[in-house]
Formats: sequence, C-alpha cells, structure tokens
Amino acid sequence: MMHKKYDVITVGRSSIDLYSQNIGASFNDIKGFDAFVGGSPLNIAVGCARLGVNASLLTAVGNDKVGEFIVNFLNNENINTYCIPVKHNSRSSAVVLGIEPPDKFPLVYYRDNAADSQVDIDDVQNANIPDYKILLINGTALNMEPTRSATFYAAEIANKNNVDVVLDLDFRADQWHDYRAFGLTVRAILSKVKIAIGTEEEILAATLSDTSQVVIKDQQISAPEIKGDINASIQQLIASGIEILLVKRGADGVSIYKNDGTKEDVPGFPVEVLNVLGAGDAFASGFLYGILQGWNLYKACRMGNASGAQVVTKQGCANFMPTLQESLQFIEEKGGF
Repeated sequence: MMHKKYDVITVGRSSIDLYSQNIGASFNDIKGFDAFVGGSPLNIAVGCARLGVNASLLTAVGNDKVGEFIVNFLNNENINTYCIPVKHNSRSSAVVLGIEPPDKFPLVYYRDNAADSQVDIDDVQNANIPDYKILLINGTALNMEPTRSATFYAAEIANKNNVDVVLDLDFRADQWHDYRAFGLTVRAILSKVKIAIGTEEEILAATLSDTSQVVIKDQQISAPEIKGDINASIQQLIASGIEILLVKRGADGVSIYKNDGTKEDVPGFPVEVLNVLGAGDAFASGFLYGILQGWNLYKACRMGNASGAQVVTKQGCANFMPTLQESLQFIEEKGGF
C-alpha cells in the first residue's frame, strides 16, 4: 500500500446499546441494563483502535445526550471523531438487547429518524477518504437516503484514490422495507468493493430474488431464515467484481473465496459462548489489523477469528474488544496462528 495518513475509516451506524444485566432471563424478566455502545461500523473502529490501528468513524449523532455518550466513548478509545457531524433534527440511535445463551439474543432497534441515516455526500467530502488505506462500508447504511448515496460516493472516492474498499454485509432484516431491496442495493455497490464479509445468511440475503425463500419465525427473537443454495450465492457474489469473499461460519471459523476460483478454510478457536452479538465485528477488526500488517489472508482471518472468539465470551460488543496483547496471548495459548 502506498503511504497514507491514516489506516481505516468505517462508515455507518452508531448507537447506545442497553444490554440486559440478567444473563439468561427472558426479555420480559429483565431487571436492569448496562449502557454500552454499538453499531457494526462503530464496533469495528473500536476493535481496530484497541489493536493499535489508526481508526476513524464516519457516522452521525443527534444533538442529544446519547450522542454525547457515544462520541465521548469514541474519544476515550482514541478513535478519530473529527468527521462525526451532529444532525440537529434527528436522534442518536439506541438498541435494547437481551442475552439468553446459547442461541437467543432478542434485540429492539430504535432507529426512526436515526442521525446516522442522515450522513450525506458533504459529510463524506469532509471525511477525507483519500487519506486512508482502507474504507469499510456497511450494508445497513445502504437502506435509505441520504446515507445510501453517501456510501456509494465514499466507495467511488476510494476507488479513485487507491483506498481498498471492504464491505460488511450486515443484513438487519427489520431495517429494510423489502428483503429483496437489500440484495439489489448490495449488488449495485459490489463492483466498487475489493473484499466482502458476511455470514451464510447474509450472503443468501444478498442474492435473494424470491420472498418464498424467506421463513419468518419470531422476528423479535431471531432474524428470518433464508433458504437457498449457498454455493450458488457465493459464486454470484464473486462474479460481481469483488476479489475476495469471506464467509463467517461462527465456531467453524471462516472460508476465504477468491475470484480466481480458490477456497481456503480458516479454523476458529473453540470457546464457551455467552453472547454472539458483536463477534462478526470483532472478526472484521482483527482481520483488518492483519491486512494492515501485510499478513496473508489466512493469518489475517486467524487474527479475526481470535478477536471474535474473545468477544463471544463477553457481555457486550465494542466495550469488550480485545487489545493486541490480549489477542496475541489468546492465539499463543490456543496453539498459535
């Protein structure tokens, strides 16, 4: 990579996250909440910063105490916040989350009139995207205007200025008026993306053409289940212009698919799961750290898997991202890269 002023800028949502203090209690029986911060791009920026990466976050907050809470946390984490505007006629986002291991993590989004959905083209210009090595964009930021155009514009600037674009698919079903719109919009931006990251569910959503493939159970508890041929979906995304697709497989690690037709599986690290929320964001931060070090994809994914494995043993997301020392020690204890 040519010399750049900064390492990574992430673009998209940010929120105050209220996590249940009563692990295992059903949502109706929660007695109290811990106030953390969240939102996939915010989590990734914090994860990067804790590993020593020079990271910035392009999001937006409202003129409210929640916005102050979010920005204060970011400043304490040494995230560059110079490009976070205050949107006066909107609200900072909030999420309320339950924790019922091993597989129930109900969450409620408060994103009506969300400030981070008001990030616009001017905000992207003010963020100086050409100064970075990597731009990380986010699927949820594509769900409405003006943040959709802002994300496309950021990717366009990155392509013109030798900035690698990484897309976290981040499919949040309740943030889209039509599940098919998620895939249409994602596929429209893929030609500007070098590396895409997603779960099998997100990859199926990104190629969804028929709503009969969607099985909705209790959407308050879990995302809809999407049926389909995962291998065909992977090949469709690879054919769209990206170089690399990383398929997150939870405890089974990650699979690397390249546009030259090769596939490589990277094992995960076995741990006891407390809370899966934020694990994918932790993975992305560890992976980006490895890429910035010039590591190969396998080693970078192992670093990502180590970050994810540590976060699933914790109660929250951004607040529990590991430091570089913690990750390297964790990897060493688990047998190395």
